Amino acid sequence: MTIKKIVVGLASCGISAGGDIVYKVFEEFIEKNPDAGVELSKTGCIGSCFREVLVDLIDEKGTYTYADVTPETAQEIIEKHVVNGEVVEDYILKTPEINHEHSFFDKQKRIVLRNTGLIDPEDIDEYIERDGYKSIEKVLTSMSPEEVRDTVLKSGLRGRGGAGFPTGLKWSFAAKVESDKKYVICNADEGDPGAFMDRSVLEGDPHSVLEGLAIAAYGIGSDEGFIYVRAEYPLAIERLKLAIEKAGEKGFLGKNIFGTDFSFDIHLKIGAGAFVCGEETALIASIEGKRGMPSIRPPFPAVSGVWGKPTIINNVESLANVPYIIYHGWEGFASIGTEKCKGTKVFALTGKIKKPGLVEVPMGITLREIIFDIGGGIKNDKKFKAVQLGGPSGGCIPEHLLDTSVDYESLNQTGAIMGSGGMVVMDEDTCMVDVAKFFMNFIKEESCGKCTFCRIGTKRMHEILESITNGEGQEADIEKLEELAAKVKDGSLCGLGQTAGNPVLTTIQYFRDEYLEHIQNKKCPAKVCKPLLTYTIDPDACTGCRACAKRCPVEAISGEKKEPHTIDQDKCIKCGNCYSACKFDAVIVD
Repeated sequence: MTIKKIVVGLASCGISAGGDIVYKVFEEFIEKNPDAGVELSKTGCIGSCFREVLVDLIDEKGTYTYADVTPETAQEIIEKHVVNGEVVEDYILKTPEINHEHSFFDKQKRIVLRNTGLIDPEDIDEYIERDGYKSIEKVLTSMSPEEVRDTVLKSGLRGRGGAGFPTGLKWSFAAKVESDKKYVICNADEGDPGAFMDRSVLEGDPHSVLEGLAIAAYGIGSDEGFIYVRAEYPLAIERLKLAIEKAGEKGFLGKNIFGTDFSFDIHLKIGAGAFVCGEETALIASIEGKRGMPSIRPPFPAVSGVWGKPTIINNVESLANVPYIIYHGWEGFASIGTEKCKGTKVFALTGKIKKPGLVEVPMGITLREIIFDIGGGIKNDKKFKAVQLGGPSGGCIPEHLLDTSVDYESLNQTGAIMGSGGMVVMDEDTCMVDVAKFFMNFIKEESCGKCTFCRIGTKRMHEILESITNGEGQEADIEKLEELAAKVKDGSLCGLGQTAGNPVLTTIQYFRDEYLEHIQNKKCPAKVCKPLLTYTIDPDACTGCRACAKRCPVEAISGEKKEPHTIDQDKCIKCGNCYSACKFDAVIVD
């Protein structure tokens, strides 16, 4: 046997695909063959979530990556490759010579994800072997806090949580405030539907976030930090706790780090899942033990944050960039991207796409390149319709804007926002009115209720969208939605309310004809809105097989065997079972 190490992808995506069971198969083999000299390890998400479970076999020549591994194929890989040295071509994704998934990675640039999928997130030594904690050593032994802030500012790093504010400038604001105590916070309260960027970094490379937070603390003169992470991320929390413990044991956290006067401790704060706590002042209130609700600004957190002390808040991705910038110098980071947007951006690529997963791309790449070159295009080769960016407060971008550059300013011009990095792709079968209703329902439910316009306005907007999708809409509804969106924006304290209308406004702007079809003709072009659908049976195509009648839960279908059937429209609940059951395309949906 020449295989030295076996690595199984055990991020949430890998585990949900059965990675923990696959891991046990390899574990049992090693336990039965202790003399084989094979080490078993785990790693985080490498990004190819569409091919999980992923398994690496490593020998002196390099790494052999297997995809779509099941317990059965794992056994075959053991018997053929581990024992006999024979590559199993049916499941191989990559060898030291050939990468069958090169198109997914060719246009990516991995800085934030430089270690995810490559190291064991539960082994601090593997992080150290890849230059881990060298950046904090560098700043503590050879740089002043001002030099650290200046380096981050020169790099052009902007906040990756969505606002895009210059990170170094934010640090400078807090550094200038005189106070006996200052705090740094990592905002890991990722709540956008379809987003999993922060979770993947925390699960796959938690030490990069700890190191980035420690550097931020040194840069502003803080000795205490928090990581605010939502309770729905149990694996991320587990690995963060372990990382904090191991970093403390190694002396990278705690008192007199690297023998200097700098001391720094990190606390985990587990959030209850309130979306509004992603907003800085609401997050601070939650840390203080109060209800998570936004406050009027100014004062900004950099002046008065946690318990009235100067506080800076950066998200997971922003902080994971910092060690790279310090270790490699600001010039390398600043050479990537556009004039105003430097570096890379991590996106969770989801929806109706062939290759969903986690991607990191240089700023300035186009949406078309991400969706079609990296993501492989639309699932089942259907027609692209829109891509939703920026989470529930983002916007839907249509096909004619696919060549838009991925940077803060260009995306803002479309009516969408960069957001934290969720990217949901939609195909021709998507109803844009229904999409707007979905996101407005999310915002309505997540509104903290403090601002009247957000609390009531989002509810009224959702009611209007619901009436449109139920076939009860009127043309005046479009104008009402636009008016409400403007008032909610102007009357809200935080970003949730201020951007709440984006999904509605962009779908009206780019898909107004779809709204009018719902309102004027009481039809849903995408055939999604059930109240607007009619199910009938084509008598010329129907064979009378009775498959549809057997699947109908309300006995709305009648007809003799081997004779054309009919649907009683008064009984039909439009469940779609008949359409799914028919093998002869006799059921027509209109």
